[in-house]
Amino acid sequence: MKHVSFNRPKFGHLTKMAVAASALMLQSSLAIAQEAQFAPLAEQFGPLNAQTGDRHTPQRVLPIPQTASEAAQALIAAPYSPYWNLAPTSDEEWIATVAASSEYGVQEATALREAHGITIEDATLGGVPVFILRPETVPEAHQNQVLINLHGGGYVFGPGRSGTSEATVMADIGGYEVIAVDYRMPPEAPFPAAVEDALAVYRDVLETHDPANVGIFGTSAGGGLTLSLVHKIKSEGLPVPGAIAPISPWSDLTETGDSYRTNEWIDNVLVSYDGYLGRAAALYADGHDLSDPLLSPINGDFDGFPPTTLTAGTRDLFLSNTARVHRGLRQEGIAAELHIFEGLSHAQHIFDWSMPETRELYREITAFFDVHLSD
Repeated sequence: MKHVSFNRPKFGHLTKMAVAASALMLQSSLAIAQEAQFAPLAEQFGPLNAQTGDRHTPQRVLPIPQTASEAAQALIAAPYSPYWNLAPTSDEEWIATVAASSEYGVQEATALREAHGITIEDATLGGVPVFILRPETVPEAHQNQVLINLHGGGYVFGPGRSGTSEATVMADIGGYEVIAVDYRMPPEAPFPAAVEDALAVYRDVLETHDPANVGIFGTSAGGGLTLSLVHKIKSEGLPVPGAIAPISPWSDLTETGDSYRTNEWIDNVLVSYDGYLGRAAALYADGHDLSDPLLSPINGDFDGFPPTTLTAGTRDLFLSNTARVHRGLRQEGIAAELHIFEGLSHAQHIFDWSMPETRELYREITAFFDVHLSD
């Protein structure tokens, strides 16, 4: 039998042509389908938006952005957080809910420390319990620097060691000594307890550190508390820290800002202010005016603030909270950066500490602190 050989280059060329043709046909089909959907929508919503006023939009299904990492896509595709519509009806129910959540938080923080060789020390600064986290090696440039971390959790969650995961990650990625503040929270200790505790710790740190060597950071409520703390530091006549890094800060508790509407029901972590978030705001404020700059720091004076790096996600309910702070800082001439991550909902980086976006976020903060903190 005569051996017949195939011309592989030609075969490969034909295969590529077939794949390309199929792709073109698919794109054409999608384009036709999109055009079929677009035409009636344009006919309906064009006239509705032809006048000055509120913006009318069609109901829509948002696809998972392929431009985010695979790990981020998994979080973006996840169902709503089980806590988004949490509605405890008594102080006892709030306490029990927080206690149950804290069990997982302690396990996570412990696993992170063990995986990255981070030590933890219980201490007290300014009469406030804190945890001091240290990496195995602190770079020479960071030897005289210290970071203060104010944990997130809606001013309700994250007591004790359950609130130390972010401090652990920053100690690991940045190579810093990090002080995690176990500030008081409601229902036992509502506003202004958290601000008072953060200030007491900062005062104590100034006894041993030049303020130019101190950085403060936190996510969500921790980001809002970071901003409120700087307002309080200024009002007390104390020197401000060298730099701060509020991440998706809860800078406005009054539900003011565009993304409270544009990202409502899209953010799969917070979902809506009318769920757990608004209830946590009321619990924390304890009858105080929500527009108070120490509750909603967006309403404070940003003149004299330290250099600030801010972070949020495109689906974040707090995207406007973050953008508005950035503009407020820049209007006062403050050095400020704004980093927006593709597809992420509120504080979604804390749901996967190994996610590329998470690692990149804390590397960005480290780079910012390297520029603005004294060594």
